[in-house]
Amino acid sequence: MMSLTYAPRSMPVSLGFGSKRSLHMIERNMLAYRRAWLILVSGVFEPVFYLLSIGVGLGKLIPHVTGPGGRPLTYVEFVAPALLATAAMQGAVFDSTFNIFFKIKYAKVYDAILSTPLGVGDIALGEVCWALLRGSLYAAAFLAVTAGFGAARSAWTPLALPAAVLIGYAFAGLGMGCTTFFRSWQDFDWINLAMMPMFLFSTTFFPLGVYPRWVQLFVECTPLYQGIEIVRGLTLGAVGPALLWRAVYLALLGTAGLAVATRRLGRLLLS
Repeated sequence: MMSLTYAPRSMPVSLGFGSKRSLHMIERNMLAYRRAWLILVSGVFEPVFYLLSIGVGLGKLIPHVTGPGGRPLTYVEFVAPALLATAAMQGAVFDSTFNIFFKIKYAKVYDAILSTPLGVGDIALGEVCWALLRGSLYAAAFLAVTAGFGAARSAWTPLALPAAVLIGYAFAGLGMGCTTFFRSWQDFDWINLAMMPMFLFSTTFFPLGVYPRWVQLFVECTPLYQGIEIVRGLTLGAVGPALLWRAVYLALLGTAGLAVATRRLGRLLLS
């Protein structure tokens, strides 16, 4: 097990990143969950329930859905990739918002960590990595369930897991960056206000073409839509240059959120 070497509180605290030092944050979170692992894995079941109730149940009433390139799909084939991307989003957002806020405002975890050689940048990077690991865990479990339903037959399907990691990174960075601006638990209503429309309208359950054009423009700007299109393209074999641009979009979003989170944590913890 890696050990933490404590240093005097008076030593300067770095805002920069140290990938090896950030691993201590992941280790700390693993130890914190060692007696609460059921809470950690419980998020796996929510997208599975959606797949069973809506994808399979409602799918009996829907003969087919138009997929990428006009290809007809079963409803399960259409919904499953979207729920995979949603699982990655939800796992990352939960850890990078509610848990981060509690550690900053109430548990004062980071104040103690800053008395070690770890800096603010190490904290931010470690927490984002832990959040995307949680999202990736949910996505990997759901991908296995999806394969069991026969909804992932493309040779590109294994790449859906790295795509889920990228989705988790984007939402972890974005979630943590936003959380550093929150002052009370009521502010988390803004998180719910953003996530619910994305979940419902980002082609999770219906093709983009069913919406008016102004709704389509809004949907096309959301990160969840970009993630769903990547995963859906990989699992259905509809691979093209557009997926790369969507991946760049998510990578830049996560990096921007991480940069904002680092600067904001520096102001909150070092002022």
